[in-house]
Amino acid sequence: MASVTGFLIPMTTFACSLKQTKLPTGISSLNSASLSMQGNGFPSLRMRPARFQISCAAKPETVDKVCAIVRKQLALSADTAVTGDSKFAALGADSLDTVEIVMGLEEEFGISVEEENAQTITTVQDAADMIEKLIEA
Repeated sequence: MASVTGFLIPMTTFACSLKQTKLPTGISSLNSASLSMQGNGFPSLRMRPARFQISCAAKPETVDKVCAIVRKQLALSADTAVTGDSKFAALGADSLDTVEIVMGLEEEFGISVEEENAQTITTVQDAADMIEKLIEA
């Protein structure tokens, strides 16, 4: 037989808030959420609506151009597969190669990539997605 016991903790007010935050899961931001406990009642959670931004993968032609630039910068043979999922490190790129790839992308697409953005690029798809985001802006 199971039993449940509990106790009451008097609380005057307890509040917690989350403000606008960058989330890594593809959700651009959480506008706000709050948790409050007042008196002897149950806690209540209120979430205010936020705008969610859904981004799609880059256009195939952008991915193809990035693949060509990566192939050229790394002097890869024609039989080496380079796809959107290809990681620069797996293709043999070191940090200097990655900088040269980014420079080639900037020249080809007429964009300027901030250093902190450049450091987050690890795959061909990452590069293509970043390019389309910069072109849209």
